Amino acid sequence: QVRLVESGGGSVQAGGSLRLSCTHSLYGYISACVTWFRQAPGQEREGVASISLGGGAAIYADSVKGRFTVSQDNVKKEVYLQMNNLQPEDSAMYSCAARLKSCPYSPLQGYAYTYWGQGTQVSVSS
Repeated sequence: QVRLVESGGGSVQAGGSLRLSCTHSLYGYISACVTWFRQAPGQEREGVASISLGGGAAIYADSVKGRFTVSQDNVKKEVYLQMNNLQPEDSAMYSCAARLKSCPYSPLQGYAYTYWGQGTQVSVSS
């Protein structure tokens, strides 16, 4: 059973930074795809950033390009989301999701993922 656990959320002021971590149990699944999603109350879930554990270019939503960076540490079995220049509109519950197969053509779509973490809250004040 794949397990995903997010951490690192919190409250920051606009312009601040946070780094989220997704600790996973994807041992041996070198082609697995991990994506960060977020959802604010009353809004649809949004795919934010996607990375393949096997390497390759990360994919970002337009809303976070240039501010967020997704990366991984295969030894620690963690995927990170470095979030800089946070804005109030970035406030949401952030979750990581995984699929055992390689990243799909549209990796920021939630339907492509089988495994989900519980999420970590990010709040940005103006």
